[in-house]
Amino acid sequence: MKKNHSLFFLFFLIILSCNKDKTPSLGDKLYNRASDLYYEKKYDSAFVKFYKAHQDYLDHKDNENAAKAMIFLSIIQNEKGDYLGSNESATKAAKLLKKDDENFVSIYNQFGRNHDELKNYKEAIYFYNKAIPYSNDEHSILVLKNNIGIINLKLKNYNEAVKIFENASKSNCVKDSIDLGNKILDNYAYSKFLLNANYNAENELTSILANKFKRKDLQGVNASLAHLSDYFSKRDQKKSLDYAKAMYENSKRTGSPEDQLDALRKIIRVETINLKPLFEKYQNLNDSIQNVINNSKSQFTSVIYDAEQSRAEVLSSKNEIQRQYFLLGILILLITITTIEYRRRQKKLQQEKEIEVKNTQLKMSKKVHDVVANGIYQVMTKIENQEDFDRDKALDELEFVYEKSRDISYDKIGEEKEFSKVVSELIASFNNDTVKTFTAGNSPAIWESVSPTVKEEVYQMVRELMVNMKKHSQASHVAVKFEKINNVIEIQYKDNGIGIPGDLVYKNGLRNAASRIEAINGTLTFETKIEKGLKVNLSFPVS
Repeated sequence: MKKNHSLFFLFFLIILSCNKDKTPSLGDKLYNRASDLYYEKKYDSAFVKFYKAHQDYLDHKDNENAAKAMIFLSIIQNEKGDYLGSNESATKAAKLLKKDDENFVSIYNQFGRNHDELKNYKEAIYFYNKAIPYSNDEHSILVLKNNIGIINLKLKNYNEAVKIFENASKSNCVKDSIDLGNKILDNYAYSKFLLNANYNAENELTSILANKFKRKDLQGVNASLAHLSDYFSKRDQKKSLDYAKAMYENSKRTGSPEDQLDALRKIIRVETINLKPLFEKYQNLNDSIQNVINNSKSQFTSVIYDAEQSRAEVLSSKNEIQRQYFLLGILILLITITTIEYRRRQKKLQQEKEIEVKNTQLKMSKKVHDVVANGIYQVMTKIENQEDFDRDKALDELEFVYEKSRDISYDKIGEEKEFSKVVSELIASFNNDTVKTFTAGNSPAIWESVSPTVKEEVYQMVRELMVNMKKHSQASHVAVKFEKINNVIEIQYKDNGIGIPGDLVYKNGLRNAASRIEAINGTLTFETKIEKGLKVNLSFPVS
């Protein structure tokens, strides 16, 4: 039976202290609706609303109210038996508050309640004592001391418990707050009996029970009936059994399965007949309570996950819109600058372009005719003359023509520029707003003893990898590292894209890279089973 008490009253006073003059935000509306659901004991629905309120407060950097919503989540998790989850929520709330915030009284009280239920009694006392300095009224201090006294009873520190309850019973608040007073006086009488088994506590316990019935404090009635059943367990087993049965029936009215379970334990302790049905009822109820706890833990986790996912999607959408506006502004600025620059240099560029076009046309016309036109015509002829159209074969042949067409504009690498610079420029040409390229170790010394033919193949392989990345990988970062070890040049390519799913298949560009590395007596390996992306290692010997 749960005998410790949450500082609900204090927590409610704290939330009522919020500024009521301001227009309620979405978080305020969610919070108020969650509070109503909590009072109605619709804990699951209240949990959802409190968590959404917490998120809205965080989005508006209102950490104090975000913490209050999180404290309520901790309280609900405790009520539903998720004590570890409750501790986690209380910890999150504490991180949002300043060190001297009065809400720490609720946070430390929650830590105490959770550790009590987890049977970490010394930790529970520690946190109850930490809460006392943050308490600003006698009522809340008495609640905390009552909780500490109960923990001492569980630790069988009866002397200490009697001192705590005796001191608390002298407070004027015991008379002013009748329900709290009844709890303290009931625990005081019970602790004196536990300290001295011969102590006659019957009149005190029965008088307090009558007061609780008069006050319709049915939850408090359960505690009194439990104490009376324990008191008579060795004095009068019939009375002990009657009080235990009364506790069981009252627990069903209050809807407290934990109290029902405690009552059944007491009945089994003194009952002498028909024990098997009692054991079965006890076991079924215990299993039912555990299932509810497990389901609540799973549900709370799902609520938090779904809410976080929804929030992430909203934030992502907002960020994407802002990014698009930013890019649009940059684009407009670039267009304006480019237009001005274009007009200024238009005449000069036009003349240079005409000369360049004429030279290019003379140089390229023959290659275009020989490679592209003839290659495409050959493929068209095969398709036209074949009865059974092999689509994959045709695509492969078109890919071959495509590769040849790319080679048309290729000049011998390294004849006009230093080769390391040419390779670095090639890699850098794929750098843009979405893809960042990095080159390491590409010094001129590496290529000093490499022949023009090998340089040409290396250039093509690096280009194949970069083109493949651009077309397929969806990578945002690409790194190419060059290193020469014992007359062997090693090139390591790595990106953070989607990698190559499934078994590696050499097709198109990758197949071309494989054939080129073979032509220079090198090796090509793909590492696809890394956490994310693609890693390719090329190595070949140099004289």
